[in-house]
Amino acid sequence: MIPFPPTKPLRFGEFVALMALMTAMVAFSIDAMLPALPVIGAELSPSAPTRGQLVIPAFVLGLGLGIMVCGPVSDAYGRKSVLLVGLILYIGGSLLASNATSIEGLLGARLLQGLGAAAPRVVATAMVRDLYQGRAMARVTSIIMTLFVLFPAVAPSIGAGIILLADWRAIFYAFVAFGIASGLWLILRQPESLPPERRRPLSPTAIGSAIAEITTNRAVMVYVCALVFSFAPLFTWLSNLPMIFDEVFDRASSFHLWFAATALISGSASMVNAQLVMRLGMRKLATIAFTWQVCVSALFLVVWQMDLPAPWDFGVFFAFMCSTFFTIGLTFGNLNALALQPLGHIAGTGASVVMSISTVGAVAVSVPVALAYDGTPLTLVAGNLAFALGALGLVVYSRRFEAADIA
Repeated sequence: MIPFPPTKPLRFGEFVALMALMTAMVAFSIDAMLPALPVIGAELSPSAPTRGQLVIPAFVLGLGLGIMVCGPVSDAYGRKSVLLVGLILYIGGSLLASNATSIEGLLGARLLQGLGAAAPRVVATAMVRDLYQGRAMARVTSIIMTLFVLFPAVAPSIGAGIILLADWRAIFYAFVAFGIASGLWLILRQPESLPPERRRPLSPTAIGSAIAEITTNRAVMVYVCALVFSFAPLFTWLSNLPMIFDEVFDRASSFHLWFAATALISGSASMVNAQLVMRLGMRKLATIAFTWQVCVSALFLVVWQMDLPAPWDFGVFFAFMCSTFFTIGLTFGNLNALALQPLGHIAGTGASVVMSISTVGAVAVSVPVALAYDGTPLTLVAGNLAFALGALGLVVYSRRFEAADIA
């Protein structure tokens, strides 16, 4: 602890920038590693080089394990202490990974790194809910997401540049620098957002009571289910896009450039949402976005049957892809804020549960669509249509029990 911890609230812009940096840690830790996977496999597992790809799942596994722990612990001991412990684990895992001499050691270090990264991912969301609610929270979350999505666009290039200048181990030193910079900024500038009188005891009874409150709240669970259908297209697209670009459009070599462009477009959606949400409201914007995606998906199914010549077929597909990611960017902040609106008194546990259920649920419903890939974009688009219809129906249904002045 520093002798004189900060007590003055950060200005809006600085707070958003700090939370965006915390939230982006996960994306940076995953996407910057992508260019290094073949080299890691060849160096640390020459007899089975494909094991290098496990570097990503190992991190995600640690992240998933940490998500359910960080929220309840931060409700009991405060946000900053949990964030700092998470950053220490993250930095420690990065240092261990940079010196790994076996694939098993590297995977263990990545697991530890993922555990640490769970704290910034969950607790940053809880801190936003501590300080903002309703439409104001949706605006903050949207701006954070605008900055967050820039990392998937540039992180692979950062990783490739580091490998070019040094080697793959140097990427982990970049993670160390990222963690240290985030920690110092947090310590020196951000006051604790959860005062002692609002904390909850860390006990099985208290945690069980909080989880029961969350999962039996109809408003919360409807929006969590809507988040599931909002996220599901992302996982389906990530699974099928490389094959579609290669097999359907013969553009595998330029896939990363098109994906980066799509990520930037998605980021612009979050900024648009931040500008409109205070005037139109979270639920109305989500309704508009999902209605648009239903119409665009149905239109694409019709247009694709017209057997368009190249490059018009790719142009239409890319426009549809941008529309899908734009919808995700336009709805994430709104649905997340709506789900957490009633959970201000248990924001840490609420963020953990909402994030866990929505992520696991989105993966579960996206897998059948991804596996149904038949060498055309049609199964992907049909799944996209079904997901948009499901999310739209849930958002419309939520009008029965959600106050209009909040949503």
